Amino acid sequence: MSLKAVLFDFNGVIINDEPIHLQLIDEILIQENLQPQRVDERQASLGRSDRACFTQLLSNRGRVATEKYLTQLLHRKAEAYALELEKIEKLPLYPGVEDLIFQMRSRNLKLGLVSGAIRKEIELVLNRAKLSEHFKIIVAGDDITTSKPEPDGYLLAVKKLNQEYPELNLQPQECLAIEDTPAGIQAAKRSHMQVVGVANTYPFHMLQRCCNWTVDYLTDLELERVQEVYSQKQSQPSLTE
Repeated sequence: MSLKAVLFDFNGVIINDEPIHLQLIDEILIQENLQPQRVDERQASLGRSDRACFTQLLSNRGRVATEKYLTQLLHRKAEAYALELEKIEKLPLYPGVEDLIFQMRSRNLKLGLVSGAIRKEIELVLNRAKLSEHFKIIVAGDDITTSKPEPDGYLLAVKKLNQEYPELNLQPQECLAIEDTPAGIQAAKRSHMQVVGVANTYPFHMLQRCCNWTVDYLTDLELERVQEVYSQKQSQPSLTE
């Protein structure tokens, strides 16, 4: 077996914008005459889709979350996110992202994104960072009804990669996920993928317990060693659960 594709999480792996998202969610809650997030709610939201977060937050406050209402909130947040990014002269991309993408492309690995963020936000960042050409496959929060830690997003990404590259005959076990939160790690593992945990959001020691590889920074990831491990797993029908 060989490593054929790498699937990146977005917020917390490619761009350091979690504080912006948390701030915007609080602002919208306040505009709706609701209490902002508690510390435990902020922690629980990391790695989950905006739709799932708003659904839970509204439920916690006794507000009925219809699909129409949720969609309105998500659009308002996306518009506010775009305005926040306009204020930033240089996008807060994590160090090493562009170099790692270049390494992967030079090794002929297919790339994809699996994120709970809505597509409009993802494409805004990728276009501005000039990274769009590297990610033909994007599974965004508005493409699926579930959220991490459910595996649906990762499984859909495999399906989309096979549609884009039929000759690949890609299996989940031939994919590597790069994640920064327990919810994302669990989603990838439930998809039968191996996972690199990058300690951008949670401490190294927390991720080390549940990932195949853990790094402090993307620049620490030794891609050649990862590929060697995949090549040694010929006889295994599936990877770590």
